[in-house]
Amino acid sequence: MPGNGNIILTGFMGTGKTTAGKALAVRLDRRFQDMDDLIEEGAGLTVPEIFTIHGETRFRDIESQVCRDVAARSDLIVATGGGALVNPENHRVLAESGTVICLSATPEQILERIRNETHRPLLDLAPDNRLARIRALLAERDERYSSIPLQIDTTDLTVDQIVDRILTLVSDGTEAEVPSPHPAVPGTNGSLQVLAVDNPEGSYPIWTGSGALAATGRLLRQCGLEGVKVAVLSNPDIESLHAAGLVDALRADGFDPWVFTMPEGEQHKTLETARRLYSDLLAAGMDRRSPVLALGGGVVTDTAGFVAATYLRGVPYVVAPTTLLAMVDSSVGAKCGVDLPEGKNLIGAFKQPVGVLLDPDLLDTLPPAELRAGMAEVAKHAILGDEHLFEMLMHAPATPAADWLAAAVQVKIDVVEEDPLEQGRRAILNFGHTFAHALEQVSQYTIRHGEAVAVGMMAATHLSVQAGLCSPSTAQRVRSLLTGLGLPVRVDDINSAPDLSGRAGDLLAAMGTDKKRRGAVLRFVVIEDLQQLTVIPNPGDELVLSAWEHILN
Repeated sequence: MPGNGNIILTGFMGTGKTTAGKALAVRLDRRFQDMDDLIEEGAGLTVPEIFTIHGETRFRDIESQVCRDVAARSDLIVATGGGALVNPENHRVLAESGTVICLSATPEQILERIRNETHRPLLDLAPDNRLARIRALLAERDERYSSIPLQIDTTDLTVDQIVDRILTLVSDGTEAEVPSPHPAVPGTNGSLQVLAVDNPEGSYPIWTGSGALAATGRLLRQCGLEGVKVAVLSNPDIESLHAAGLVDALRADGFDPWVFTMPEGEQHKTLETARRLYSDLLAAGMDRRSPVLALGGGVVTDTAGFVAATYLRGVPYVVAPTTLLAMVDSSVGAKCGVDLPEGKNLIGAFKQPVGVLLDPDLLDTLPPAELRAGMAEVAKHAILGDEHLFEMLMHAPATPAADWLAAAVQVKIDVVEEDPLEQGRRAILNFGHTFAHALEQVSQYTIRHGEAVAVGMMAATHLSVQAGLCSPSTAQRVRSLLTGLGLPVRVDDINSAPDLSGRAGDLLAAMGTDKKRRGAVLRFVVIEDLQQLTVIPNPGDELVLSAWEHILN
């Protein structure tokens, strides 16, 4: 691998420059820099705003200056804009600072990758025929793109495959020098494992291991964020336990952290809480490059993600969950939102983080009841996607989290990568949740989410047996897993639960606001066997009421 030379990724929009660049930076432990981000930072405007207000000529002038600024630095992974190196002088300047690699893809693949993006001003000239516009622009730039010696066609390649090919080119084909796709990176208490999550907007790393929280600044730098204000969003209890250490670590890495808190509890996951946080961020001078960092459990991560998705039309988002449930569930998948009186998570968005930090050391401060409740999501992942994890939890339920945390998270990564916007298979992650959300709502959120999920999984399993989809022996294995982990399988097993006997009808009615319904039809995740789950439409009130009665009596 060359000394301190930059690695510059160029090529047309949608070929993977930013996505692969971020993943490459993680592999090589280098800093990632997106040139469009530098342009926006310097101009105080977004790229589309520069085009609209000043025109393309002014944009290209700014771009050339940024090329010179980047070339004066070293040891960077750089993603250029699609037209940056069409200018031969820009190409010359950047090539002198390191290795330039041009990424390409078919017009059809490019269109598919950017289908949902609205910030492509050069495509806005033909909004009704983007494919034709892509082909025209590719034809205009073909001579300049083709003049770059090192080329990678990214069509149909995964992010890891693109990174492998980049490293092979940079190392002159010496495969032995290509790092592992999931390298260990230094933490304060040893090495951190890095998992990669591919999504429609690119890829982001999950750093997991002891001391991960102290590495937050390093992760932000690798994502191209340096010296910015950081909005740490937490609740008062978590702030008192963990915020000081995080703030010190961020300051030591050159960041300016500000801590904001919201009250603890699902009842505070509201639009009013989000509105207050918007005002706090504005008062602190947080701009478009100021990341929102969620430090807390699921209520904090859901709210922080929603705020990050909507403040100034979106700012970078970092997740540092402090509960087991949040580590395994809400830290992956980009879903975020707030509640309405009518139900949970009815207002929300998909917000991809720039990075996630999973530090099992933070679990040491969790009350035993919270830790046990978090095991419900771990059990769910074992049931739906990992036979080895299921057997480990069945036979050694006291195994330390550090031994299985990455495996539990990987189950969700695999599902989410296949279905990032919950249009198909991802729905199986809601196993038990249709029952659980109704249970939480009717109990006025006196029941922990993990406890409700455990009972909900038992209700869904009973429903599966009654519908003739699942054998009683499989249902017994699910029950044994849950009870072995100290999880409830009936409402009466939950100490904080109110008396819900005779209220199966109210619970059935509460299901009517579940966001997983299609039109007026509720959908249920049912189990056919371990690691074999599917989604069915409402099997009828009689079977659903029977499932409620099973967990109420």
